[in-house]
Amino acid sequence: MENISKLDNINKSTLPSGLRIVTENIDSVRSISVGIWVKTGSRHERDEEAGITHFLEHMLFKGTKTRSQFDISSSIEAAGGMLNAFTSSEYTCYYVRCLDSELDTAVNVLSDMILNSNFPKKEIVKEKKVVIEEMKMYRDSPEDFIFEEFGAQVFENHPLGRPIIGYESTVSAFKRDELFDYMSQRYQPWNIIISVAGNVDHEQVLKLGKNYFNGQKKGANKEDKSILTPYTPQKKILTRPIEQTHYILGKRSLSTSDDERYKLLLMQTVLSGGMSSRLHQNIREKYGYCYAIQAFIQSFIDTGMFGVYVGTDKEYLDHVKDLILKEFDILRGNNIPDKELAEAKSQLKGKLLLSQESMSNRMTRLAKSEIYFDRYMTLDELIENIDAVNADDVREFAQDFLNEKEITETILLPENKN
Repeated sequence: MENISKLDNINKSTLPSGLRIVTENIDSVRSISVGIWVKTGSRHERDEEAGITHFLEHMLFKGTKTRSQFDISSSIEAAGGMLNAFTSSEYTCYYVRCLDSELDTAVNVLSDMILNSNFPKKEIVKEKKVVIEEMKMYRDSPEDFIFEEFGAQVFENHPLGRPIIGYESTVSAFKRDELFDYMSQRYQPWNIIISVAGNVDHEQVLKLGKNYFNGQKKGANKEDKSILTPYTPQKKILTRPIEQTHYILGKRSLSTSDDERYKLLLMQTVLSGGMSSRLHQNIREKYGYCYAIQAFIQSFIDTGMFGVYVGTDKEYLDHVKDLILKEFDILRGNNIPDKELAEAKSQLKGKLLLSQESMSNRMTRLAKSEIYFDRYMTLDELIENIDAVNADDVREFAQDFLNEKEITETILLPENKN
């Protein structure tokens, strides 16, 4: 028997195999967003497997026992839908956006990719070339490159510090049998979530889930997140044939479930929530030192990253760093004024509510709630937690969190021109 729970228009069922199905019915739209999420990402790979999760994501589009690569894409596109996928450090998602009348087609195609991909040898050879070109594309982007390098410093000697895409040496060495072995370990029902948002009936999705995943049996849940290595602040200077200097300063940060994450979110919003934020006003607008500056947060199941990225001229770099650290000091020593804090809260809540207009965002929220909390996190709950934070909370949090001794720096400089 499946385990069923309901929350307003949110429904969840767990099949005997352990596979979870979560849906949100929005009957005012004619579309649906369907995602099959697998709780496996680059952090679950061994060193010699670096990039295999991402490579698998590519290969699942290359043909099944009954569909060619063309058949997979045309099955969805001919019905007016869109099919795609992405890989992160902790999960992989295959998704379809389509009309509500095409639910069966969407689940059929996605399940076929998950269960019946056959990894033709000639496609493996071609796709290795494609992924290596993708690596080159990222390396050609200074912003992508510096974020990758910053992550490697913050999570040195840990899978989270490796690029999700892997390395040319590891990807080039993948064998067909290794792809099947990795799938058999990670693409198990206890590790899979089917998430659907839009004009959808939960019982219909449940029926489809049973039909297409009926052959999967319940196995042992092997949660194996890699143990974190110690964090050591460091500074790295790199060069590239570019025009602008790119700079990140930051540190290891909070996990997705940390009780203090709402304080961090509000602090980030005050620093970099838009054109009226402190970093934008006091560095770009006041001095003209940069075009782009942003504070960012990336959270994982047990840790995270926080930092400030800026693109500037080499001549301005020391001034920009001093100004960023000055903003940190102000947050550590002073309460955020009531009006500014209220505006930051409104901005966060507004983004949450506006994101609800997208069925893809709703589908993603359903799945991520399951991945990180094993339950649905309601908007009311999130808003209550944001509203509960006061100015004293943020200042006290910043005093400990924005410790200059814990800062890691990554600097990407233009090569000297002779």
